[in-house]
Amino acid sequence: MIPLYCALIVICVILSGFFSASETAFSCANRIRIKNMVNSGNKRAKGVMWFLDRYDTMISTILIGNNIVNTAAATVSGLLWAQVIISDAGVAATVSTVVMTVLTLLFGEVTPKTLAKMNPEGAAMLFYPVLKMFFYVLYPLNWILGLLQKLLNKIFKRKSDNNITDDELITIVDEAQTEGGLDEYEGDLIRSAIEFDDLTVIDILTPRVDVEAIETTAAMDDVLQVFRESGFTRLPVYRDTIDTVVGVINEKDFLNIYLDGLSNFDSIITPVVIATPHMKISVLLRRLQKAKSHLAMVVDEFGGTMGIVTMEDIIEQLVGEIWDEHDEVVEDFNKISDDKYYVQGEVNLEDVFDFFDIKRDAEEFEPVTLSGFVVMLLGKEPEVGDVVEFENLTIKVISTEFYRITQVEVTVAEIKEEEDAEAGRLLGRHKED
Repeated sequence: MIPLYCALIVICVILSGFFSASETAFSCANRIRIKNMVNSGNKRAKGVMWFLDRYDTMISTILIGNNIVNTAAATVSGLLWAQVIISDAGVAATVSTVVMTVLTLLFGEVTPKTLAKMNPEGAAMLFYPVLKMFFYVLYPLNWILGLLQKLLNKIFKRKSDNNITDDELITIVDEAQTEGGLDEYEGDLIRSAIEFDDLTVIDILTPRVDVEAIETTAAMDDVLQVFRESGFTRLPVYRDTIDTVVGVINEKDFLNIYLDGLSNFDSIITPVVIATPHMKISVLLRRLQKAKSHLAMVVDEFGGTMGIVTMEDIIEQLVGEIWDEHDEVVEDFNKISDDKYYVQGEVNLEDVFDFFDIKRDAEEFEPVTLSGFVVMLLGKEPEVGDVVEFENLTIKVISTEFYRITQVEVTVAEIKEEEDAEAGRLLGRHKED
């Protein structure tokens, strides 16, 4: 009987290793990779996906099978060592326990799981046919456990949320970039696409004071001069004041009628798309595409003009800054020493907090730009030389234009570790005691 017992133990340990490896392979298998294999016509990948879609049932099959073979192996090992060590049943039981523990851990758990984790998709496709056989063999037990699970779900009701959040998607991108599946540019592009719908028009608009526009009664030569000096290819057209924008003219259309000798540009004014400050830029992008327009006017709650948003402004949120040969390249953050930076006033406040690692939410404050934020802290009209402090930053106004700040100098002070401060307080108390 001893050879038979040994053979049964070997078979049980092999099956234990199979179930353990299957559990790791199916748990670690990349669903997206498997789906791509299915789309390529891989039949085994299709079988793996069938199991992944029935994950709870698959795990039940693996756990039932693993428990059966481990229990059987322990029982047979007890019988084996009882025949080998006849004189002392206690020693036989101890030896049986030690030997089976080592065999199960080494060949039934650790080694097969480690090997399966190296190539989970390949292991899953390799084990799929055998696992499917056990699935049907153990189906009655799975059915009973399924009823028990439904009963437990009714007793312990829990609202499940299987939706993937933006943060989880970004974590997936970070993991893919770390593992080498994506390079830095691809990772940044995907992150921008994920966060794209979180941005609103007010986050990217060109403010009213920076808008180049022309009046409906402007002379043709004056309009040509504005096109030449600004370098823009489209200009808003207003009647009386910039709060009453009536449309947009295109530089190419204007040059055509200018060369034809026409005295006004009324015929080339096209309707303008209107946007609100809190509209999602994804919604505005679709409106611009539908209207076949590249520029939208942003109006406030009173109907006044807040600024403009162009198609280029929106696309830059996906692919980064776009410069052409006529653009003057201006760095938002320019380092001048280890702790000093020149920062442009129109920089988004959230970007400033991120750059200087400020542990505050920019949405706590009403201003959207650094300029508005400094003016809020000053509480008055900004002047060159004004200084404000916020967190570990000392902000000095370098230049202004009208009533807004165009550039500041930011000095970053070192932040003392909270642990050191706490240790100092504890030390002071100790001395007093």
